[in-house]
Amino acid sequence: MADAQKRVRRRSLLAGAAGVGAAAALPTTSAHAAAPAQSPAASERRQPANWPDPEPYGVADTRLDLWPREDNSFVLPLELRPRDEELGRVWMRDTYVNCFVVDGRPVYVATGTTRVPGLEAAGPWNDGIFVWVAPSLEGPWRLADTTGIRPDAEKGKVWSPEFVGENRPGRTVVAPWQEYWHDDRFGKRGNVWASEVHHFKGRWYIVACMGDHSRKVGSFMLVSEGGVEGPYRLIEGNLEKPFGDSFIGGPSFIEPGAYHHIDGSFYSEGDDAWLVLHNDLYAEFRDDMEDIVTTTNLPEFRQTPYSPEPYLEGAYVFQYKGKYYLVHAAWDRTSVDAYGSTRNAYDPPGTGRVQYQYDAIVAVSDSFEGPYSERWTAGVGAGHNNFFEDHKGGLWATFFRNPAQGYWKHPERVADAAVPGVVRLEWTGRKDGRLYVKRRNTGHSGG
Repeated sequence: MADAQKRVRRRSLLAGAAGVGAAAALPTTSAHAAAPAQSPAASERRQPANWPDPEPYGVADTRLDLWPREDNSFVLPLELRPRDEELGRVWMRDTYVNCFVVDGRPVYVATGTTRVPGLEAAGPWNDGIFVWVAPSLEGPWRLADTTGIRPDAEKGKVWSPEFVGENRPGRTVVAPWQEYWHDDRFGKRGNVWASEVHHFKGRWYIVACMGDHSRKVGSFMLVSEGGVEGPYRLIEGNLEKPFGDSFIGGPSFIEPGAYHHIDGSFYSEGDDAWLVLHNDLYAEFRDDMEDIVTTTNLPEFRQTPYSPEPYLEGAYVFQYKGKYYLVHAAWDRTSVDAYGSTRNAYDPPGTGRVQYQYDAIVAVSDSFEGPYSERWTAGVGAGHNNFFEDHKGGLWATFFRNPAQGYWKHPERVADAAVPGVVRLEWTGRKDGRLYVKRRNTGHSGG
């Protein structure tokens, strides 16, 4: 208990350090170091203003300024695998990108949910986790060089249920609950999604989720015994099951007791790290990073929920300028109000409600645990993403354009969906501390 209290006190001190990113403290560039000091008032005047929120709380902001556009975003030119040649780009959902400084140099990583040749989606099975690396956000983006680990396997594939044969006494790569399986309804089953790559205290970690078609559905973590390319093994806390308790959830075909909390995310600050689970849970990792401290009855973030609260996904925490940002993905559903006008809101499913856009919604707090403010629309169609800071201090979010439902499922647009996209963010200053997709004519982005 004393150790836990010590860590909480240390985190409170760290929270006041300006410019600390979600996953790593990036060094100040020489340009920033040479800039003349400005008064807080002058600095604040340079920031774009917040927009008034739509009312009532829970109404979605659909303005085109909040969309990823040609002037504020681009699709990453990731190195193609043989499976990507026909499409001409990488098909990806749940796009994740981040920047870490390793041995004094920036290392950019990208990963996400991908599919196997011949399937239109990442289920009922896919073949694991791929990682790309680059020296800058613009690239060149290369598949992680896994050829020295598995010379005969597809380059860039750092983990897969296929690697079950690498299990050894005392070293598990694939747990039994993560292996492929078969049934009469779906045939081959077992998929992994929403992977994240993190560099923490000199080691590489991957947090990911076994998807709806797996024997057990939920989040897990891998640790590398080498570089970002691996080889990775499963941590001890996930040998028997995903993180957290099981509960009733997900599609009806998931077996009772198999569903756990999905979309696991990783947040670190100084020497401490936390697991973030959908859509309101968190837990601190043990010092040895082999499990979380509390494995049942996990604590909840203090949030300002909608009424009624819809199902949220992709929880992610990002820290910037001493503020904590809790990011979620939520479906903006359209309906017709009592006056015959179109209503766009983060409503639960219901009669007459049609999925439109998979948005990034955000709330801000002065502490990791909360309480968090009311949420706002940070990016239209940019849901299930992460925020990150590049090595020059620029702020970015990822996006992928959800092809499952809504705007990007339309036959005229679906070919441009499921992309590894990044979009610039802008910060509105310390007073309100909001982050938005870079809007038109509202000032500069970043800090």
